[in-house]
Amino acid sequence: RQCKAPLLYQANSTQGSTQRYKSIMVSSPLSAACILLANLSVSSAFAPAGGANRVSSLSLQSNDSSEVSRRGFMENLATASAVIAGASSAFVAPTPAMAYGLGKANDRLAAYGLPPLSKALPNGFSALAEIYGKGANRSPLLVAFGFPLDWVVTLPSQDVNGEDGTIQAGEYAKGDTATFFVVPDLKQTDVHAQDKEFFKSALIAAISQKGNNVYQDFKIVKINPVTADDGKYMLVDFKYTLLTGAGFEVERKGCASVTSAADGVQLLWAASIAARYKNKTEGQLRAITESFRCYGSGLNFSADLRPAPEEL
Repeated sequence: RQCKAPLLYQANSTQGSTQRYKSIMVSSPLSAACILLANLSVSSAFAPAGGANRVSSLSLQSNDSSEVSRRGFMENLATASAVIAGASSAFVAPTPAMAYGLGKANDRLAAYGLPPLSKALPNGFSALAEIYGKGANRSPLLVAFGFPLDWVVTLPSQDVNGEDGTIQAGEYAKGDTATFFVVPDLKQTDVHAQDKEFFKSALIAAISQKGNNVYQDFKIVKINPVTADDGKYMLVDFKYTLLTGAGFEVERKGCASVTSAADGVQLLWAASIAARYKNKTEGQLRAITESFRCYGSGLNFSADLRPAPEEL
């Protein structure tokens, strides 16, 4: 079948250089898989060892130049399955890329009397500062973090019933995501006083919103308390196995930053396929989660909130 999945590009000129922002609009999970498999060349899925062709980071290089890497091909298919598993929620209309930038994010933080995000974000990063909880069904929070320039940002949707969804950025076709999550049924907490089981429970709640049968072997690797901009955060390393609907098992690694702003516990978790985490994305994901800031108490959000239906 022919896959129709247009690539939308927007250009933004910053300091004399042109930056390309890439958004992928996918009409169906099948289209998502087609995009991914189209990007996986025959040489990367079936790569003889010792050849001149570039090999995907998920491919298994064989010592026998006459044999193809069957394991590499199956892992590529597993990646496609992971994309399909998240396609219904991840591939939604993104906000225009030019709406973001470190300067704009810091301007919004300054408007609330808050400190700016660090200017030490890596080269090639943008940033956002967005309101989570504009609808009457949620308590409002101001969420800010940096992310790579070529990642797509999605924001919560708004309708007469309130707000749904979350703030997320990602390079979805490769399985790299950073997602904001409010841990349900928790009150304000000193995150520095909590043990690994607390963070395990919070992160499992974040990754299992579609059901408890989508993961296995979840493990907290390390926790590290930090204080930033007068707020307490716990940096957490974790790993787990994603179980896709197609029957594949995909090892994923990630990191998170957990805090307690206003009356609750919030976190930003970022993860990618384990092979990509080791070889490419670990530094990116750590920069994202370490830049995360969340505010709620004492802020006047009235100008940014949607009125309740009875007030319209």
